Amino acid sequence: MLTTLATTAVVAHAGPWMAGWGWAFFFIPIFWILIIGLVIFLVTRGRRRAWANGDYGPPWARGASAESTLAERFAKGDIDETEYRARLEVLRANRPNA
Repeated sequence: MLTTLATTAVVAHAGPWMAGWGWAFFFIPIFWILIIGLVIFLVTRGRRRAWANGDYGPPWARGASAESTLAERFAKGDIDETEYRARLEVLRANRPNA
Protein backbone atom coordinates (compact mmCIF):
# COMPACT_ATOMS: atom_id res chain seq x y z
CA MET A 1 0.00 0.00 0.00
CA LEU A 2 2.82 2.39 0.84
CA THR A 3 4.55 1.82 -2.51
CA THR A 4 1.31 2.40 -4.39
CA LEU A 5 0.71 5.61 -2.47
CA ALA A 6 4.30 6.80 -3.06
CA THR A 7 4.13 6.00 -6.77
CA THR A 8 0.83 7.81 -7.13
CA ALA A 9 2.22 10.85 -5.33
CA VAL A 10 5.31 10.98 -7.57
CA VAL A 11 3.33 10.58 -10.80
CA ALA A 12 0.73 13.11 -9.71
CA HIS A 13 3.41 15.59 -8.67
CA ALA A 14 5.82 15.12 -11.61
CA GLY A 15 3.27 14.70 -14.31
CA PRO A 16 4.25 13.81 -17.85
CA TRP A 17 6.68 16.78 -18.03
CA MET A 18 8.76 15.91 -14.96
CA ALA A 19 7.53 18.62 -12.62
CA GLY A 20 7.93 21.47 -15.08
CA TRP A 21 11.45 20.66 -16.36
CA GLY A 22 10.35 18.63 -19.38
CA TRP A 23 10.66 21.64 -21.68
CA ALA A 24 14.38 21.73 -20.89
CA PHE A 25 14.73 18.49 -22.85
CA PHE A 26 14.35 20.51 -26.06
CA PHE A 27 17.27 22.78 -25.19
CA ILE A 28 19.85 20.00 -25.45
CA PRO A 29 19.45 19.37 -29.22
CA ILE A 30 18.98 23.09 -29.88
CA PHE A 31 22.20 23.80 -27.97
CA TRP A 32 24.20 21.26 -30.01
CA ILE A 33 22.70 22.43 -33.29
CA LEU A 34 23.77 25.98 -32.46
CA ILE A 35 27.28 24.89 -31.47
CA ILE A 36 27.77 22.84 -34.65
CA GLY A 37 26.34 25.69 -36.74
CA LEU A 38 28.74 28.14 -35.09
CA VAL A 39 31.73 25.91 -35.83
CA ILE A 40 30.68 25.52 -39.47
CA PHE A 41 30.15 29.28 -39.76
CA LEU A 42 33.58 30.11 -38.32
CA VAL A 43 35.37 27.58 -40.53
CA THR A 44 33.70 28.76 -43.73
CA ARG A 45 34.22 32.39 -42.77
CA GLY A 46 37.92 31.75 -42.22
CA ARG A 47 38.20 29.96 -45.55
CA ARG A 48 36.42 32.78 -47.37
CA ARG A 49 38.75 35.35 -45.81
CA ALA A 50 41.81 33.28 -46.67
CA TRP A 51 40.59 32.85 -50.24
CA ALA A 52 39.98 36.60 -50.59
CA ASN A 53 43.45 37.43 -49.22
CA GLY A 54 45.17 34.93 -51.49
CA ASP A 55 46.40 32.88 -48.53
CA TYR A 56 44.51 29.76 -49.60
CA GLY A 57 46.36 26.75 -50.90
CA PRO A 58 49.70 25.13 -50.25
CA PRO A 59 52.38 27.19 -48.50
CA TRP A 60 54.59 27.39 -51.60
CA ALA A 61 51.74 28.92 -53.60
CA ARG A 62 50.61 31.54 -51.07
CA GLY A 63 51.52 34.98 -52.26
CA ALA A 64 55.11 34.08 -53.12
CA SER A 65 55.57 34.78 -56.78
CA ALA A 66 58.45 33.55 -58.88
CA GLU A 67 59.84 37.08 -59.08
CA SER A 68 59.87 37.49 -55.29
CA THR A 69 61.57 34.10 -54.90
CA LEU A 70 64.17 35.11 -57.47
CA ALA A 71 64.71 38.42 -55.66
CA GLU A 72 65.20 36.57 -52.36
CA ARG A 73 67.80 34.29 -53.93
CA PHE A 74 69.61 37.32 -55.34
CA ALA A 75 69.50 39.06 -51.95
CA LYS A 76 70.93 35.97 -50.23
CA GLY A 77 73.77 35.80 -52.74
CA ASP A 78 72.76 32.48 -54.26
CA ILE A 79 72.87 34.00 -57.77
CA ASP A 80 74.77 36.93 -59.21
CA GLU A 81 73.32 40.01 -60.90
CA THR A 82 73.65 38.79 -64.49
CA GLU A 83 71.91 35.52 -63.70
CA TYR A 84 69.21 37.40 -61.76
CA ARG A 85 68.52 39.76 -64.65
CA ALA A 86 68.52 36.93 -67.19
CA ARG A 87 66.08 34.83 -65.18
CA LEU A 88 63.89 37.85 -64.45
CA GLU A 89 63.72 38.60 -68.15
CA VAL A 90 62.68 35.00 -68.87
CA LEU A 91 60.01 35.12 -66.16
CA ARG A 92 58.54 38.37 -67.45
CA ALA A 93 58.61 37.17 -71.07
CA ASN A 94 56.74 33.96 -70.16
CA ARG A 95 54.24 35.57 -67.82
CA PRO A 96 50.70 34.34 -68.47
CA ASN A 97 48.22 36.95 -69.56
CA ALA A 98 45.96 37.57 -66.61
